[in-house]
Amino acid sequence: MPGRRRTSSLPNTIDHSHCTEICIMPNSKDSPVVERALAAVRGAAAAKQISPGAVANINRWLTEAGYAAYLSRVLALVEAGRWEELDALFWEVIPFGTGGRRGLMAELGSATINERTIAESANGLAVYLRQVRGTAGGKAVIACDTRHRSAEFARLTATTLAAHGLRVFLFASHRSTPELSFAVRHLGCDVGVMISASHNPPGDNGVKAYWSNGAQVLPPHDKGIIDCVYQSNEIPVLDYETGLADGQIELIGEAVDAAYIAAVTALSLSPERELPGLYTPLHGVGETSVYRALQAAGFRGVQIFAGQRQPDGGFPNVPRHLPNPELPAVFEPPIAEARATGAELILASDPDADRLGAVVRDSAGNFVHLTGNRIAALLTDYVLGKRQAQGTLSPQHYIVETLVTTPLVAAIGRAHGVRVIDDLLVGFKYIAQTIDAQGPELFVFGAEESLGYLAGVHARDKDAAVAALYLAECAAELRRSGKTLLDRLDELYSMHGYFLESQKSESCPGPRGRSQIERLMEAFTRTPPAALGGVELARVRDYCTHEIRRLPENRQAASLPAPQGDMLIFESAPSDCEVVLAVRPSGTEPKIKFYFFARSRGGQNLDEIKARTAAKLQAFQESLSAWMKPFIT
Repeated sequence: MPGRRRTSSLPNTIDHSHCTEICIMPNSKDSPVVERALAAVRGAAAAKQISPGAVANINRWLTEAGYAAYLSRVLALVEAGRWEELDALFWEVIPFGTGGRRGLMAELGSATINERTIAESANGLAVYLRQVRGTAGGKAVIACDTRHRSAEFARLTATTLAAHGLRVFLFASHRSTPELSFAVRHLGCDVGVMISASHNPPGDNGVKAYWSNGAQVLPPHDKGIIDCVYQSNEIPVLDYETGLADGQIELIGEAVDAAYIAAVTALSLSPERELPGLYTPLHGVGETSVYRALQAAGFRGVQIFAGQRQPDGGFPNVPRHLPNPELPAVFEPPIAEARATGAELILASDPDADRLGAVVRDSAGNFVHLTGNRIAALLTDYVLGKRQAQGTLSPQHYIVETLVTTPLVAAIGRAHGVRVIDDLLVGFKYIAQTIDAQGPELFVFGAEESLGYLAGVHARDKDAAVAALYLAECAAELRRSGKTLLDRLDELYSMHGYFLESQKSESCPGPRGRSQIERLMEAFTRTPPAALGGVELARVRDYCTHEIRRLPENRQAASLPAPQGDMLIFESAPSDCEVVLAVRPSGTEPKIKFYFFARSRGGQNLDEIKARTAAKLQAFQESLSAWMKPFIT
């Protein structure tokens, strides 16, 4: 029987007893005010008003020199007995997850994004780089999105890195994440930093770290940086104006922009440009990358949606202020305009323009939202088809997808005779790692279900501009033949079988939420369901214990090779409609995520197959929700 799982490799607090750089404020614990505060914190912990993690982190902020600027504010909260607020601010040290450090913004607190957690992130990156190089110096490039305080945090990152002796290139205004990845490579930088919280709510922000290849950091660099971040105490900062004057900080913009756009448009695979469409940046950075690339490529019929054009971290004209193109609701405002203008395709990028979503007008005039999996299948089919027609594909070429992306991508790849690499953990950084390991010259296309896509060798992170170029070209070619993207999907289903996917997330915030996630993951590991919605589960792949186990006995049947990660994938017994369930804790948000896959074979009527498969998957999901209920209430 497998043992207890770990949902994170990062602790709530850090043991600093081994750290020689940690310095305690002189006589701080002897201060009567601080001593009273420490006693009050101990009392609150005894009364279970705050979590053990919060106790340790508050103590550190009360006693260590690096937190002196926050001492009076922490003392005020303690003296006022605002324990619920203190617990929310300090219950953990905000971790590095799948997409870097990301969370709610606040003025202080180890569990939030604030000046201190941004500065210590930059400090840790600089200290680790110096360890790797064996000397000070190096080059860094920094960009930010349009979120509240993003420009402030980008400047703080620049001054912190410059204080460590790095030459810093700072984009003068907001830019996309893929352009930051491109700039790391283009400028020959050692590291890069992107200030963004991707598609999170307006109150969030975050920081992503990139290595010299333009990809988000991976082992061993990620752990090395994390260790240095958590050991940060007193952090050096260079005056911003001084840094600009002496050339240690250099503002960049148009020259890098032009090179990036040229690299994207050079990937074009078709001259077709006749397409009435609409693009929305959802108040983010996408006009600088996605829309500029579409215009440079010649898509004059694709207009930008004015209602969501203005860069604004509050995302005022996005429904519920949630700028996530995975949500059909974000398309409601541009759909109203598309009905009036005759646009047939609407594209949307998230605030940092690395993800691309879409809706398509069908033959009845209705707009249909495309999931990330369906866009992935369409783009894979388009790129491979065009490359094959051009004679630029060989059996050595390869496509890449993650474990939670639709198997239809792999089916399309195998039908085109290319290598398929589809055993990657969640996170585009693993696709980037595969590109470098397998050889960028043979890389054709990479995809993940959360609207992330890449082709070309210009960057090592997902790129909404590349995806928009290819999806627009594909739609324009189909339009010339009197078809839509939806028609092409049906053709793919006729060739490969019908594939249906869906997702569900269970939010579990705060320290109680972490316990819920751990309890639920342990239940899935030790006492998993034998059947859900009438679907018998035959085996489970456990990427934490590296086992394949038979169900319902839950006994090991075989070993499972790499990758290593906290994810379980349940598979049904072979049938004409097979179901797969993937379960994992989120790496960036307090959630546990569920990915559902169904594949139906046989039958002549596609509409009937679609309805039957959807009903089966819906029953499966409802049964799962009922099974989980005791663990999350």
